[in-house]
Amino acid sequence: MKSDTLKVPGATLYYEVRGSGPVLLLLPGSGGDAAVFDPIAEPLAEHFTVVTVDPRGYSRSVLDSAEPVDQQVEVQRDDAHRLLETLTPAGEDAYVFGGSGGAVVALDLLAHHPDRLRLVVAHEPPCFAVLPDAVEQKAFVDEVYTLFRTEGVAAAGARFVEGIGGTMTGMPDPTDMPPRTAAMIRRLHANAAPMMAHELRPITGYLPDEPAIAAVADRLVLGAGRESRGHLPYRPAATLAEHLNLPLTEFPGGHSGFTDAPTEFATQLLDLLLAARVR
Repeated sequence: MKSDTLKVPGATLYYEVRGSGPVLLLLPGSGGDAAVFDPIAEPLAEHFTVVTVDPRGYSRSVLDSAEPVDQQVEVQRDDAHRLLETLTPAGEDAYVFGGSGGAVVALDLLAHHPDRLRLVVAHEPPCFAVLPDAVEQKAFVDEVYTLFRTEGVAAAGARFVEGIGGTMTGMPDPTDMPPRTAAMIRRLHANAAPMMAHELRPITGYLPDEPAIAAVADRLVLGAGRESRGHLPYRPAATLAEHLNLPLTEFPGGHSGFTDAPTEFATQLLDLLLAARVR
């Protein structure tokens, strides 16, 4: 694995690359970073050039401004596009997997830059605004945000996990973890407050451009975790699948499936990616 940085408007992105073959960009959920994909990266890197990234303002991707700013989906989409344009050889298609907030960015990337994308896999995008009870879900997110402002990250995080049905696994104690994993956990803890302050509401309030995505729906897989079924994280993917007349693909685990059941998750994801390569 090698790491590098890319200067983009307003920030410098840190990213990691491993493997060879067509470019596969993995986009983490809100507050995540490149290392969250360590459990699935190696088997994917046997067939793809796997690119993982710290989104702007998190971990090792620093903003130009001294003060944090709201994380807008279109800005993160532009960052992902610039990264793909930098790393994808001319004339080749790229592949994208996004989990949670990264799935929202992946959907926006497909809507605006489909020309170089062979396949986008969007796993449980938390775009609650697509739901028939969007007003209720916005009130829930506003409640979490208010808790963050009045009682702090721990109270807000607990309410959010409760509200989505407990379908996310908590972060382990870094004390007994390998050094790289321990360093990631410390970074993710540090990312939690800026995520609550500057990304939770833009991501959950995002409305996908459904007509644009429908025009290239053959390049999209909408995924959800089997253990999320019946809970809030599952519902936006299921709703979008219905709107776009696409099947909903269930993956092992819950909202954090690629860390819940990494071997099974990577196998299923790889099958989808390899099938798209021979289309």
